[in-house]
Amino acid sequence: MTPDTLMSAAHETPSYASRVRGSLLGGAIGDALGGPVEFWDTTRILGECGEGGVREYVAERAGGQDVFGRITDDTQMTLFTMEGLIRAGVRMDRGIGFTIDVVDHAYDRWLDTQEMSGPDGSRDGWLQGQQWLYSRRAPGNTCLSALHSARRGERHMPKFGLEAQNDSKGCGGVMRSAPFGWVPAEWAPSFDSSFFSAAQAAGYTHGHPTGKLASGALAVIVAALMQGMELPAAVDEALAVLREKPDYHETSAALEAAMAAVGQPATPETVESLGGGWVAEEALAIAVFAALSCPEPEQFLDALALAVTHSGDSDSTGAICGNILGALHGESAIPAELAFELEGRGTMLELADDFVYEFTQQDRLHGSYGPDTRWRDRYPGW
Repeated sequence: MTPDTLMSAAHETPSYASRVRGSLLGGAIGDALGGPVEFWDTTRILGECGEGGVREYVAERAGGQDVFGRITDDTQMTLFTMEGLIRAGVRMDRGIGFTIDVVDHAYDRWLDTQEMSGPDGSRDGWLQGQQWLYSRRAPGNTCLSALHSARRGERHMPKFGLEAQNDSKGCGGVMRSAPFGWVPAEWAPSFDSSFFSAAQAAGYTHGHPTGKLASGALAVIVAALMQGMELPAAVDEALAVLREKPDYHETSAALEAAMAAVGQPATPETVESLGGGWVAEEALAIAVFAALSCPEPEQFLDALALAVTHSGDSDSTGAICGNILGALHGESAIPAELAFELEGRGTMLELADDFVYEFTQQDRLHGSYGPDTRWRDRYPGW
């Protein structure tokens, strides 16, 4: 291929699988870029990373050596969201509808990875057996406490699928919500259904309306991009769905501020005018602003650098921005110099492919209902 042919191929309409893989990898790269600098102020970031901000992985010490490209709890929980959605699809073999409660059970398995040294054989399914996931990566206290409460039965019965009893609108719901936007239209027949599923799942750990609404808004943006919309139109679609919900004002105001900021200098000062990203609507706004400011495939790294170079929750804003741009451009736009040493990339791509298989070729995987299906061993339907 000539350089011109390669450039043309990079701008072709991405396939569904490419968008899923791109959104997952893009989010994980943004997460890994932002993780090491999450608690740095902007002056330190610019001083140590240069005027362009965080454009390469900052080394972290682990096992007595420098490591690069480590993900945080943001990507861990995104992976378990994906697994939960696959298992919800498998559960339909029992004649039960596509129920999001199964995702709450997946978050209970994620909780094990934060508190155990490795799988102990008491859990089923494939993802929980991945040893590298058993590493505590600064998980949010709200997520931990809400999931512990559910495990103890403090949400009452049933154990899974009930809303957390707190008033938190932290970004721990929105940063894991992109997979709800990847579910094809045949399964989520309206943007409102994508919104509802993401908002419901965010509510398992974050009880404040804005924590749920911002999560739903991200799912709509991603779903619209998956269907071929341009990014400004996708944000408009999210705003239209939002405005039909109670308590929408905080989230819609944050998104409107992000859109209004486009055209201003793409600097940390402009990013920080939108907030710190510690709460859901601010994290979404920063990510949307960065993506809208650098919307072209060749600007992917520029957008991620903008999204993480600030004195706030850099890993979450980077993750959400990467989710958005990966869904827009597909995996061909992913910066190769960051993708090649991304922690867990093999697991991520395997899970992304399985996600695509479940939602596009379910009839080839499930067969008749019974205990002897290897796909069901990999993804039990509960």
